[in-house]
Amino acid sequence: MNYRRLGKTELMVSEVGFGGEWLERHEFDESVALLRYAGEKGINIIDCWMPDPKSRDIIGKAIDGNREKWLIQGHIGSTWQGGQYVRTREMKYVKPAFEDLLARMNTDYMDLGMIHYVDEQADYDRIFAGSEYLNYVLSLKKEGKIRHIGLSTHNPKIAEQAAQSGIVEMILFSVNPAFDMRPATENLDTMWGGYDEKYSGIDPERAEAYRACEENDVGITVMKGYFGGALLNAEKSPFGVAFTPVQLLHYALTRPAVCSVLCGYDTADQIDAALAYETSSDEEKNYGAVIASAPLHSYKGICTYCGHCKPCPMEIDIAMVGKLFDLAAAYDEVPESVRAHYGDLSHKASECIGCRSCEERCPFGVEIAARMEKAAELFGE
Repeated sequence: MNYRRLGKTELMVSEVGFGGEWLERHEFDESVALLRYAGEKGINIIDCWMPDPKSRDIIGKAIDGNREKWLIQGHIGSTWQGGQYVRTREMKYVKPAFEDLLARMNTDYMDLGMIHYVDEQADYDRIFAGSEYLNYVLSLKKEGKIRHIGLSTHNPKIAEQAAQSGIVEMILFSVNPAFDMRPATENLDTMWGGYDEKYSGIDPERAEAYRACEENDVGITVMKGYFGGALLNAEKSPFGVAFTPVQLLHYALTRPAVCSVLCGYDTADQIDAALAYETSSDEEKNYGAVIASAPLHSYKGICTYCGHCKPCPMEIDIAMVGKLFDLAAAYDEVPESVRAHYGDLSHKASECIGCRSCEERCPFGVEIAARMEKAAELFGE
């Protein structure tokens, strides 16, 4: 296993990490064994955004006796209320949830205390305007209950600001080819060529986020590297072709400031498939060949979350709604985390008035109004 320095934290993290979201789907002892297997193979970083007792207890049991070998991203503001996940900044919920996290993992600190899930500018502004929530995070670091301060987001503008804040030391960010791609021109037939040298095909906002992290020595750990498995499936992939785990890991690990990709696993075989990255050839890592072989029509009607649809007269974040909708649709049942994150959006798909001004700006011919209707239906609005 190769290890990378996680920016200014100086922590050395395994290139292949563990995203813990799927642990609760399995029997307790089975998940404990899976996590221990990952540790034996050299994986040393795990993300625990999950507030449910079962997931936390699984991790606590799995690391028992080996706490010092694990680096844990523990989220502050991810709470369990009435038997379900709720993201909140209310201290009456935030503090007990963090104390529960420590207790269930039988530890007195988190290596990385994560400012949990900040995707909207208004939320970021409230937090960093000297909020009680931020003061609590800072006090946890002062007391040694968190060693470093991190932040999780899917929004590149938020990631850029966090990297420049002087407070955030690392970022958990969603990274994969579908999220990063932007159209070369508004002519679909020439979309594979003509990217300018500065951005090299990366969406400009995401390129700036990577640049800010690199310049400020803010390391990135990656979520959504497989896009919920959609990029491993040609039928679900927006490219119309399937990637391998090795190719997707290589894509993420070649982005500026990226240090570790936190994959979700159901089986030891899936862990082994990710760990194959460490011994794979350049040819096996070549994700560019997959993109180049994608049919030119594969993007037609497919949202790549590029943001060219903005602005919306109803202030809907169309790209974020689309991203959550596609992520939810990749599963047989909508994951509670995705449902909750959708619920936290200030403006929902059901607010769409069908003006279709966004569709005129979409370079991929996406029928956005129809997608808003489907999203509203899927999320039960």
